[in-house]
Amino acid sequence: MYRKWFAFLPNLISLGRLILVPVSVDMIASRRWPEALAIFLIAGISDGLDGWIARRFDLRTELGAYLDAIADKALLVCDYVTLAIVGVLPLWLALLVVSRDLMIVGAVILCWLLERPMEIKPHWLSKANTFGQLGFVAAVLAALAFSVPLGSWAVAGQWLVAALTLASLAAYFRRWVTHMSV
Repeated sequence: MYRKWFAFLPNLISLGRLILVPVSVDMIASRRWPEALAIFLIAGISDGLDGWIARRFDLRTELGAYLDAIADKALLVCDYVTLAIVGVLPLWLALLVVSRDLMIVGAVILCWLLERPMEIKPHWLSKANTFGQLGFVAAVLAALAFSVPLGSWAVAGQWLVAALTLASLAAYFRRWVTHMSV
């Protein structure tokens, strides 16, 4: 009985992170910066924890891989969009982050529809992009929580996130075009 629940623990943690998404959005929309930072950090820690548990105890599942990716993307996309809506981040950056993910999902769906499924494996640029996007949101929320001005470092961070996002999209697009040309 306990083994069955323990086997599902990484997935429960991912579901918990998914449940934190609307809480994070509400904290940002309410400009409750310390709480928004705390929620974001809890989500980040839970992301590492569920992956560690799944690897350490060999509890990796296909469902878990999807839940983990969905929870990560939901948090990032929603936080970028909400930070743009409240005027903390520029709208173009939120649109770029969202558009990249929509284009990748669209390409995968097109592969399925054309009965040419594509193996989805993260590219190193995608990992760098995710790290950059997460790190930037964490830094912005920390600055807001501790009343640190979002000066030139934040502008540099925006451009770094934009560059990583575009580079990651280009890498996936190249892989997709190669796959579809075969």
